[in-house]
Amino acid sequence: MAAHLDWPFFEPRHVALERDLARWCAEHLADVPHDDVDATCRRLVKQLGDAGWLRHAIAEKPGDAIDTRAICLLRETLARHHGLADFAFAMQGLGSGAISLDGTAAQRERYLPRVARGDAIAAFALSEPEAGSDVAALACAARDDGDAYVIDGEKTWISNGGIADFYVLFVRTGEAPGARGITALIVDADTPGLQVAERIDLIAPHPLARLRFSGCRVPKTQRLGDAGQGFKLAMRTLDIFRTSVAAAALGFARRALDEALQRATTRRMFGQTLADFQITQAKLAQMATTVDSAALLTYRAAWQRDQGRNVTREAAMAKLAATEGAQQVIDAAVQLWGGAGVVSGNTVETLYREIRALRIYEGATEVQQLIIARELLKGA
Repeated sequence: MAAHLDWPFFEPRHVALERDLARWCAEHLADVPHDDVDATCRRLVKQLGDAGWLRHAIAEKPGDAIDTRAICLLRETLARHHGLADFAFAMQGLGSGAISLDGTAAQRERYLPRVARGDAIAAFALSEPEAGSDVAALACAARDDGDAYVIDGEKTWISNGGIADFYVLFVRTGEAPGARGITALIVDADTPGLQVAERIDLIAPHPLARLRFSGCRVPKTQRLGDAGQGFKLAMRTLDIFRTSVAAAALGFARRALDEALQRATTRRMFGQTLADFQITQAKLAQMATTVDSAALLTYRAAWQRDQGRNVTREAAMAKLAATEGAQQVIDAAVQLWGGAGVVSGNTVETLYREIRALRIYEGATEVQQLIIARELLKGA
């Protein structure tokens, strides 16, 4: 059993969940193909749904709480085994999170069971070319047209863009300036006027796209919550899943440490193993300390959120420490592997590409620093 599962943050059900998923991952994720990212992602979503894992990221019934510790353990375990499997799980939760939080009975019934089964792929469409970290600057607009909204504008960096069955879209409806004039809508992928304008290739291949809306008409029955309350809903959704980004980074870091230990104890040079050199031991010690530090911050934030506490500062600390720390641990693992560590397809090379985006999405490191400082100064 993973040593950190003995920590007081967890209940017996969390330990059982992690054990069951670890066994499932070993059986189903050992030989996942990478030749067609879209097809692989669709297949992983269906596998995760069929196995029942996706239901942990979705609150199908009003009042159901999403267990943050469960989501974090699931993401950590999936990321340790396969980065795209973690992505598939996380985007189902993030993409449907606003429906879990604020959907009507009809909306929940239409979308959430299909997401939980893996029969529908969800996407969260917030970022724009000129509105990433500064969400209040978004310009994609929806004008009121009787019983519908008509949308014009663009979204970019949209995960699952191009393969999603629906998008939770945040648009400017103009009730007030800035963040107070944003509304959330559910837009089905086959809605006329919605176009996948560009597919975006990343260093770690994931389905990603730029979307264009031209006279895209969406019924008002597809609105989530009240008009002008979309910014708050987006932030509430991100609050649930931000800590889980730290958990995914933690999974990548743990796998990198595993690979580093395997290399250090088997690679021979100058008549001894790499692990016999004190400089290697110092590097491994720093890697292990970084991993445990990130884990403590991650599961502190997850536990506190499950107790109903505000975790704005704690979640920001977890994401900052885990993503930046994982980058350092993975870089050290590549270094220990030497030339083999930069060969395409080597596990540590794959991890090196996987981790980089986590320091940017769902709040870049610099944004997390601003959040932490702002929360500190409130109490000063």
